[in-house]
Amino acid sequence: MDAPSPVLIFETLTAYQDTAALKAAIELDLFTTIGENGATAAALATRSNAAERGLRILCDYLTVLGFLEKKADRYHLTKDSAIFLNRNSPAYAGGAAEFLLSDHLTKAFADVAAAVRNGGTVQAGGGSMAPEHPMWLSFARGMSWLMAPGAQALAEIVPLDDARTTKVLDISASHAIWGLSFAQRNPRAQIVALDWAPVLKVARENAERMKLTDRFSTIEGSAFEVEFGNDYDLILLPNFLHHFDAPTCVRLLQKCHAALRENGRVAIVEFVPNPDRVSPPEAATFSLVMLVSTERGDAYTFAEFEQMLQEARFTSIEQHPLPPGVSTAIIATKR
Repeated sequence: MDAPSPVLIFETLTAYQDTAALKAAIELDLFTTIGENGATAAALATRSNAAERGLRILCDYLTVLGFLEKKADRYHLTKDSAIFLNRNSPAYAGGAAEFLLSDHLTKAFADVAAAVRNGGTVQAGGGSMAPEHPMWLSFARGMSWLMAPGAQALAEIVPLDDARTTKVLDISASHAIWGLSFAQRNPRAQIVALDWAPVLKVARENAERMKLTDRFSTIEGSAFEVEFGNDYDLILLPNFLHHFDAPTCVRLLQKCHAALRENGRVAIVEFVPNPDRVSPPEAATFSLVMLVSTERGDAYTFAEFEQMLQEARFTSIEQHPLPPGVSTAIIATKR
């Protein structure tokens, strides 16, 4: 039997230091400055207009964490850092820090005990679900890179009829990458993105960048209040239902059911824990984010989503993993 150890306790209590170091490196654009050829702390100091001592200490710390490699006195990017943290890479992910380390999210974790006592967020206005909350603009700008592989995988899993014009409604569209991925794969698909007005500006920018504006339109407002229209072939609900309790999810799914044509489908994308609610870890731990940032949100199991969809009169309920991440697609049909 292993001897008791306090290591996990101290690693967890000091984890904020790792986060702060990575945040500093992104703010200093350190990974881009190191680039493909590597650099010494002295060279980085000249290029970054920062103290050599400061850069040496930060780079050594990032080497210990695994974000850099050190050979003699020269620092080099790891494979992951080169792909995801160098601004010159098309897969640059550093923009996610603006959302994931936003004041709203970090302050929500400042008093987890209070959220536990309350059974939900203690932030004013309902936390992240306050109307037109500014955090969703930073989400749209910083997180689209993360969604693209899963969105492309979903577009492969859910085929559309290529013999006619089809309609896709992307609810809580944000950057609209989920809907636009269907437009890329299906030349006759018309995409309607629904979200708050400020966020839809980012969606329109992405549609323009992807040259899909001729098949892209928007609906501004709350998904619970605006009219969807009808005869949709597919309604997308990416990373949205976890913000609400089950009865609220059912009401929205009923509204989706009414807006679909016969044999139309709804595609939910979520972090879905196993029935034990402690595995897989990436999905299971997401429920804590919902506890501190929403009034009644949660990470729901497949059985819970299945119950919600059945109450909303959907059938043929399936789940599919969405590689390369940890999200799951839950797809159901209107009969």
